[in-house]
Parts: sequence; structure tokens; C-alpha cells
Amino acid sequence: MLTIYDIAKKAGVSAATVSKVLNGRSDVGKNTIETVKRIIEESGYQPNSIARGLATKKSNTVGVFFQDHLNTGFRHHFLQDILASFKDVIGESGYDLIFFANNHPNNHAETFEARAKNRNVDGLFLLGVPRTDPNLMGIVQSGIPCMSIDLDLIGPKANYLCSDNLGGAMMAIDHLVEMGHTKIAFISDVFVTKPGSDRLIGFKKAMEKHQLPILTKWILPGDFSENGGYLSVKELLESDSLPTAIFCAGDMMAIGAMKAMEEKGLEVGKDISLIGFDDITLLKYVTPKLTTIRQKKEVMGQLAAKELLKLMNDTNYSASPFTIETELVIRDTVAKLPVYK
Repeated sequence: MLTIYDIAKKAGVSAATVSKVLNGRSDVGKNTIETVKRIIEESGYQPNSIARGLATKKSNTVGVFFQDHLNTGFRHHFLQDILASFKDVIGESGYDLIFFANNHPNNHAETFEARAKNRNVDGLFLLGVPRTDPNLMGIVQSGIPCMSIDLDLIGPKANYLCSDNLGGAMMAIDHLVEMGHTKIAFISDVFVTKPGSDRLIGFKKAMEKHQLPILTKWILPGDFSENGGYLSVKELLESDSLPTAIFCAGDMMAIGAMKAMEEKGLEVGKDISLIGFDDITLLKYVTPKLTTIRQKKEVMGQLAAKELLKLMNDTNYSASPFTIETELVIRDTVAKLPVYK
């Protein structure tokens, strides 16, 4: 196997000079650059990326901590779409991704910072990491460029973006009220994530805006899973008084809510209306078609990648959080109630 020393010998220069040519340094003569490049091309030499990384102190890799409370990994219906568009932009810029395993035996012993430095990544992308993780402050203070989704990291080299979760929740309630609903339940977030917290705030603000009662018994915790939505709505349906509409903080919980209603003999969108949040791809296979609040997942992934590239490559860049607008997607699960005079 050819080495950098073989190239240097053929070109009649030092290995350090060949390294400079490989790394695009300008302090090498034009003729020398042309000679070294010609020999490299003729010989088919492939530079060792690890060795090159040690020389440049850059690995051209981005580390990804991809977690969620239910440990669904790449099967997560929301995060996987964001990651796909993030990967495309990062790849076009010459970077590869390294995924850090959630179940690594050293997870509890090593911080995010230590694992990132061990792999010599140029930046980090965090998805689904809870706000309560004790390692987050270390990442912010480490100086490693870091971008997160739905996790409010702020620092000289840390930034985040999220959807307008509060505004999206208000939009959902506004739509229900426009359709004549005043008795509205909410399936919330047991994990108190930033999106879940903001959606609860948005729900309450919209209910107060329309001067509607906020009943504690109609706000039930969920875990963003289908089963979590099923169990919460099953409990709700055991109540003596029922809402006319249910707003779920996530589409998977809304799918579970459908199952609970159907088991009770209720017709979704007629007996009780239902609205979700996310607009996950899976909804195309769900009947009846779920009315929901759409998060612009592709835009979120692309913008996260562009921001991380700036954090990694522009020493003068001053980051600030981004909020991506949401939109109401009207389908078949919200009924228009008659107006009685």
C-alpha cells in the first residue's frame, strides 16, 4: 500500500510538503503542487482520512446523539424525517455522520463531550435528548459546535431550533372552536419536553382566549406513543361527562386515541372529534384521515444542518434560536357541530 512517504520520494520532496498539498495549503510552489498531484493521480494514492484528520485537526464528521423517551431509535416517525434532510445537506458539504449508541456500556460513565472528543467529531447534532440530561451543560461549555432540535441549548457554539409548538396548539384549538366545539380535552406530555410544555401552554392560552373552561380531568398525560394515547383516552372515556373534541400533543397518541374510541363504539370525527400534532408520514395509512398540525420536518432538518455548518466553520458567527411556523392540515376527524339558538 502506497504511503505519503512513497509519494514524497517520487516527487523529490518531503512528506510534510506532500501533506501540505493534500490539505490545500498555499505555502507550496505551484510547480511542486502540480508534480505532487500528478504523481498522486497516476499512482492511485488514497490519503488516510484519520491521519489527515490528525494533521488538520478536522475529521469531516458530525456526531449524532439520537434519543427518545421510548427508545424507538430510527423508527421514530418524527425524528427520522428530520434526520434524513439533515443528512442530505451535511453530506453535500463533505461531512459524514457518526451515530452514538444509546445503549453503549459507557453511556453513564462518559459525557456527551468525552464521547465526542474520543471520536474527534467536528460538530454535534442532538435529537430527542431530554432537557433534564445532566451532560448538556458540559456540551455547551465545551466549545464543540452543537445544534439541537426541540432542546433549548444556547451558547457561543450551541444553538437550537423548534417548531412553533405554542402557536400550533393555539391553531388547533382555534379550529375546534370555529367548528363549534367548546368541550375540549387535551392529551399532554408526561415527560415535560419543550414541545410538550409549549403545546400545553398553547392549549391553555387558546382556551382562555375563547373563555372556555379548562377542566383538570380532561387534561391527561401521555408519552407520545400509540399505546400512551390509547390508555389516556380509554381513561377519559370512562368519565361521566365527555368532551366533544380531543386534542393530542402528538399524532401517535391520536392514533391510539382512535383505537380507544372505536373500542367504545364511538365514531371518530362524528361522535368525538380528534386533532393531532406533527403530520407524520404514517398518517397516509390511517383511517379516518387525521386532522393535525403539520411540522415542517424537511425544513427543520435542512436548517439545522446549515446552522451547524456555520457554527463549525465561521468563527465570527453569532447564533440565535430558530422557530419554524406550523400549519393546520384539515382532514376528516373534526366534525362541524350545529349551532343552537
